[in-house]
Amino acid sequence: MSDWAGIAWLVVLLVANAFFVGAEFAVISARRSQIEPRAEQGSRAAKTALYAMEHATLMLATSQLGITICSLLILNVSEPAIHHLLAAPLHAIGWSDAVVDTVSFTIALLIVSFLHVVFGEMVPKNLAFSIPDRAVLFLAPPLVWVSKVFMPVIWLLNASANAVLRLFRVEPKNEAASTFTLEEVATIVDQSRREGVLADAAGAVAAAVEFTDKKARDIAVPLHDLVTLPPTTTPDEIEKAVARYGFSRYVIVDDEGAPVGYVHLKDILRAADGADAEAKMAVPIPAKRIHHLVPVQEDTDLEDALAVMRRAGLHLARVRDADGRTTAVLFLEDILEELVGEVQDATRRVRGH
Repeated sequence: MSDWAGIAWLVVLLVANAFFVGAEFAVISARRSQIEPRAEQGSRAAKTALYAMEHATLMLATSQLGITICSLLILNVSEPAIHHLLAAPLHAIGWSDAVVDTVSFTIALLIVSFLHVVFGEMVPKNLAFSIPDRAVLFLAPPLVWVSKVFMPVIWLLNASANAVLRLFRVEPKNEAASTFTLEEVATIVDQSRREGVLADAAGAVAAAVEFTDKKARDIAVPLHDLVTLPPTTTPDEIEKAVARYGFSRYVIVDDEGAPVGYVHLKDILRAADGADAEAKMAVPIPAKRIHHLVPVQEDTDLEDALAVMRRAGLHLARVRDADGRTTAVLFLEDILEELVGEVQDATRRVRGH
């Protein structure tokens, strides 16, 4: 083989290596949600791409076989050609054969390595990551064809790899996992509702998507909007508050107006038990009946605030700013309303407690 034929083979092998690398990353990176609509419209490339994504391990085995063969051929065919082309001018300088061989080999190795890494690996990989949906439609069909041509070899390689995984108690997966961003899920929900394939009259599905984007401060009730009671409140006064406002929970504040806890309607029912119930109704509610407020920050994600309140078994949370000052109170019912819609209190539910 002539030296220039070796250079031509270098170009061909770099293109082939780039194809296998790009196809490998495209199959892993592409999203089914972007490919399935095209397949449903009859696109053969999309149907083949879905097949490749559903048989990801076979496609990876095919790609790795192709990359390995191309890499070995590049080293064994192209490096000697470049080495020989460099030897003539270096001999003309008057260097000895040993020096010429060393320098020629080093330069050839550097050139081939640079071309292989940049054009055979990094460029196709970054391209497949940047436009995975377009890349898989273009690269999956020829990759599937190669996998079927070399199916016995591919099957053996894939089975061997799976057997090794099982030795380490890892169950292999054939299909690449598809993940969605919050914006993509919101788009899917909106499109499904418009096309009539998703019934969400109450808006619960849409609310669940938006729920993960909200912070505690978004729905917490500011202190000045709260119906509050002093620590000296008696069960009788709580009864009157229930009759007037219709809420089942009331925030207890100290002399400076800072929340210190809350009481529930059931707390005064307990206080009214016993033979001396009438006397108990006229004395301040015992401190043990006042529930404390679990603290959360204003910028706490709503789902995290919900988790904190559930762990504490409390229905109200104290919302603090960056300086540690209490600015609002977060109600469990308000969090639930973000998911399921309006929740009615025992007597009356008014937005803004």
